Amino acid sequence: MEEFHSGNEMAARAAAQIDYHLMGYFPITPSTEVAEYLDEMRVKGEHNITMVPADGEHGAAGICFGASTGGGRVFNATSSQGFLYMLENLPVQSGTRFPMVLNLVTRAVSGPLDIKGDHSDLYYGLNIGWPILLARDPQAVYDMNLMALRLAEHSDVRLPVMVAYDGFFTSHAKRRVNFFRDRETVQGFVGPMPTPPVTALDPRHPVTIGPYMNDPDQMNNKYQQSQAMYNAAAVFEQVAAAYEKVSGRRYEALDLYRMDDADVVLFVLNSAADTARDAVDELRDQGIKAGIVSPNIIRPFPAAAIQAALANATVVLVAERADSYGGHGPNLTHEVKAALQDVHSRAHVMSRVFGLGGKEFYPQDALHLFDHALAWLRGEMVADFDYYGVDPGADSGADSAANAVFAGGLPALTKEEMSGFVSVTPSPDGGGLQVKVPNLRALTAKPRRIAPGHGACPGCGIFPGVETFLKGIEGDVVVLYQTGCGMVTTTGYPYTSHRVTYLHNLFQNGAATLSGLVEMFWEKKRRGEIEIGDDITFVMVTGDGGMDIGMGPAIGAALRNHKMIILEYDNEGYMNTGAQLSYSTPEGHMTSTSGVGPKGAGKTFPHKDTAQIMAATNIPYVFTGTEAFAQDLIKKAAKAQYYATHEGLVYGKILIACPLNWKSADDQGNNIVGAAVKCNFFPLYEVEHGVTNITYDPAAKNERIPVTDWLQTMGKTRHMLKPENAETLAHFEGEVDRRWRRLRAKHENPEL
Repeated sequence: MEEFHSGNEMAARAAAQIDYHLMGYFPITPSTEVAEYLDEMRVKGEHNITMVPADGEHGAAGICFGASTGGGRVFNATSSQGFLYMLENLPVQSGTRFPMVLNLVTRAVSGPLDIKGDHSDLYYGLNIGWPILLARDPQAVYDMNLMALRLAEHSDVRLPVMVAYDGFFTSHAKRRVNFFRDRETVQGFVGPMPTPPVTALDPRHPVTIGPYMNDPDQMNNKYQQSQAMYNAAAVFEQVAAAYEKVSGRRYEALDLYRMDDADVVLFVLNSAADTARDAVDELRDQGIKAGIVSPNIIRPFPAAAIQAALANATVVLVAERADSYGGHGPNLTHEVKAALQDVHSRAHVMSRVFGLGGKEFYPQDALHLFDHALAWLRGEMVADFDYYGVDPGADSGADSAANAVFAGGLPALTKEEMSGFVSVTPSPDGGGLQVKVPNLRALTAKPRRIAPGHGACPGCGIFPGVETFLKGIEGDVVVLYQTGCGMVTTTGYPYTSHRVTYLHNLFQNGAATLSGLVEMFWEKKRRGEIEIGDDITFVMVTGDGGMDIGMGPAIGAALRNHKMIILEYDNEGYMNTGAQLSYSTPEGHMTSTSGVGPKGAGKTFPHKDTAQIMAATNIPYVFTGTEAFAQDLIKKAAKAQYYATHEGLVYGKILIACPLNWKSADDQGNNIVGAAVKCNFFPLYEVEHGVTNITYDPAAKNERIPVTDWLQTMGKTRHMLKPENAETLAHFEGEVDRRWRRLRAKHENPEL
């Protein structure tokens, strides 16, 4: 069957046709679509894969490893930081010899953060003991995914296998693809799952998996693993030959283009190899014997095939979308050199780093790379190792491109203009805090800490929500944003929307990062090394599922009780990667990985009550809020600042609208989050020194509305009102009511 599809579509189609037992996954661009496509097929009944949404890539890798020990077929997809986050799990799986297939949709590794495609993540996988197949186009993504499983399960291999393809260049680009119409052909090729030699699911034959192992057993184990890796080279050839018989498509260890008599050779991975073919054709027309070598497998490294392919080459330029910093050339450059040295090749090997951060690569660029090799051939002085297509810019350090971010020409805020609006004092009777907040009109005189000009979607609730909260914060502020829409839409280099000092590290560890800065601030004050009279308020802003993957570091920071605020904007999903299911997504709500169809009615389990989790850590202050009740939120912000300055960590959760992914009107966000409060889905309350106080009771105000009135306002929830989803609706309404009753009990009984 022939159609136009992207690489991500074809990875998902291959997985669905194989019908894996399980996929443990976590969304990250540009691999996220693989899970989305599989969920779309799941709700249509096109496969039976159990899809387990993890709390982060580290958890996803653990889910996959655990499932593989049960003797089933396991699949996953990831990219970039997600791959690095799961990295410590991956040698465990190869070292204990449990097969699975992982699609690595290659992307630049932070920092700075970049979501475009290069191979810097792939190179971290060279030493984890996984065979690595490369797919240069969507056709190869499909084919390699079918071959990868058969390779992984072969009795001479029994290793997890990775299929790597270029982020965006291949993952999102649609090309003409041939694939099998029916899954029977696919399953006939991969064959029935072999009986695993070890399984954790046979109580009559108990086993110990992953034991503590000393010398000499560890050495022997690694030898066996090494032999299995080298066996994968021969098995790959066998699998490729078998696949050619059913598909008509042949994959050798190397893809060679016009290499029969090539004198000048470009060695390059994946999609760039296809682009470079036009350059080779042009050079051939000029009488220059140019050629391309592009591997289809890099682990095990095809040394013998490379030696044969380059036997007649005079100069080889290895072009790589990654660097091994300080290594005088990236990884594959040295491996090609070593392979040629072993046979005393006369070829001179050069190295160029190109295309980092998704920088485009055109045929003209390939011609320039060939020009470097041809210049050496003419006897000119040419560096053996260099970057191609780069502007050196500033040297390094604080003035480098990574840190020299400018606030769009806006002047820095002074402490004076950010002070004098809100006051907080302890009650004389010791019964809490007294807060004085002016009306909203008066607060408009307070400058915005987030300037206009961000790139958020129309109606995005992040900025009115966060800015309303910041109206209650006096004086100097330092903010840290975890990865999410709030971060991405405000800091496109060389501009920033932030008029205060801003930090970003990674999705999962904002709390740890900010806690380090907080402790540095207090230590420098103690030593007299910092000249600040009043304290800085440190605020971590998280959202877009950041309190899933970042829950562990947040709890750690809370238990250590650092003087800082964690503010979560809850938009009920991973919106920055395309509206995937988060643990904050309510039950029954539709996302791109909790679809609606004959086999699905939205998310299948209730949302995480983060505020209650954080309250259980015994921090001084926890609150919920929303811009729809602005005065309430501002008062809570003022309290938050007091506690974060005087006692310790504060956690706040604000519900904000996401019109794009909630499928709601751009101008209705305030009304929608207000309705969420009035139906008791999102209660407004605070937990002050362990005592719960509801700050708005809809029934007491005679403003209580049915849950269905709120659900009706969003396209992502209207399916819940249909008769066929009555059970889901009833369970959701029951959970809302149960949580409200428990909260009221805590409000009425301070000891709870």
